[in-house]
Amino acid sequence: MNIKIKRFNKQNHENQSTSIFSVSKTNLLQALNEIKSISDASLTFRCGCKSGVCGSCAVRVNGIEVLACKTIINENDLIEPLKNRTVIKDLVVDVSHETFLIKKSKAYLDTNSELEISQNDTKLIDIQSNCILCNACYSSCPVYEVNKEFLGPFALTRALRYINDKKVLNNSSIIDSIQDKGIWDCTLCSACTFVCPQGIDPKADILQLQNISVQKGYENPNFSNFDSGMDFGMQDMGFDPNAGF
Repeated sequence: MNIKIKRFNKQNHENQSTSIFSVSKTNLLQALNEIKSISDASLTFRCGCKSGVCGSCAVRVNGIEVLACKTIINENDLIEPLKNRTVIKDLVVDVSHETFLIKKSKAYLDTNSELEISQNDTKLIDIQSNCILCNACYSSCPVYEVNKEFLGPFALTRALRYINDKKVLNNSSIIDSIQDKGIWDCTLCSACTFVCPQGIDPKADILQLQNISVQKGYENPNFSNFDSGMDFGMQDMGFDPNAGF
């Protein structure tokens, strides 16, 4: 079976090319290891646990974000690095931006509360805690593709996890941090939800964050120009909402 791999070497004038390799393995990560051991020792990729837990082997197959260790490949599949990240070499991308996004969204435990934590409290944040930082959601995000200041799916899901965490003494700073270039910039396209290997639904998380924000007195800045509500544009169409029937 042949597969195609997009190659990139920043040290070699940032040249991109596509290499074709013959493999016997149907598991993608095993196939990559086979290529590196037998065909081309220079092929560069990441892997860790080999069991879908660490997220380090995330790549794109035919344009879709997947974990290499969990993916069965087919004839002529195209393997590429994640999008929206700087490619270091071949299938390895720079993921250091994660730390910046976590700090920007303040999605971490700063000051502990003294509240007793129940099993139900733990379940409330359990799904969001399952994120393995694979970056598949950022690779698939059309908003992040055009605006690298967008907090993005992972950071916003993580924000919800800490907003709902009873150990957080005051979540106001987290809610405030996700308003600008955050929850209101998301198009709710579900691309991130589709590719998440952990079954996390960032779109639903962002909708929850929008509802929480409204309850805390925030409003969608995209609606700021619509001051007159239903009056907007009605006069131009010959309809007077104050005329009665």
